[in-house]
Amino acid sequence: MRILLSNDDGYFAPGIAALEHALSPIAEVAVVAPERDRSGASNSLTLDRPLTVRRAQNGYFHVNGTPTDCVHLAVTGLLQDLPDIVVSGINHGANMGDDTIYSGTVAAATEGFLLGIPSIAISLVADGRDYFETAARVALELVQRFNSRPLTQPVLLNVNVPDLPYERLGGCEVTRLGRRHRAEPVVKSMTPRGETVYWVGAAGGAQDAGAGTDFHAVANGIVSVTPLQVDLTRYAQIDDVRAWMQ
Repeated sequence: MRILLSNDDGYFAPGIAALEHALSPIAEVAVVAPERDRSGASNSLTLDRPLTVRRAQNGYFHVNGTPTDCVHLAVTGLLQDLPDIVVSGINHGANMGDDTIYSGTVAAATEGFLLGIPSIAISLVADGRDYFETAARVALELVQRFNSRPLTQPVLLNVNVPDLPYERLGGCEVTRLGRRHRAEPVVKSMTPRGETVYWVGAAGGAQDAGAGTDFHAVANGIVSVTPLQVDLTRYAQIDDVRAWMQ
């Protein structure tokens, strides 16, 4: 079995090292990740300049581009053999609800999915304890399940793991994405040169967080597994827009 690992926190992040350590005993693992933290990069591809790929002392490849660039390069030319599965993470922080739109972690997995490869994005809902080994063990179990019981349709899974010892997890639940409140206001500050600058505000709190959502599962110590799709078409509105256009 061949596994491609990527992330958005950078090739030096502890999450990707935990993944590589957990998955190497069961598979041939290649790591292709950004050279620096690219959190929030979403599905952006670098089209205005060439990309460079270098190899770190630990054998990981790092790219001066986005998470999407990393997976795209790996699958379309860098790796000699196509991976059987793409695993992105372990992200240091949640990727639930609206987070998935901006997440570079989810974007890396999405690129694998778009290229026809089953893909998993895995995030640790960090609570200051950083149980990366818990999330790595969850990833290992999911990959083993995929290997022994592959799904019949292409799959893109968004997985969020509570920041708990593995023994304290309350199992896994298949969920839907919840929704957040609107984000906090931007934070305005002044540079030493007197220039006004703005920091994007923090994500809002959970608004749609009832039973069945990713927020609800994680809040109750349960691993959230959400199958995602790429089709953004709002089918229920097609007839309304057709009528509006006439």
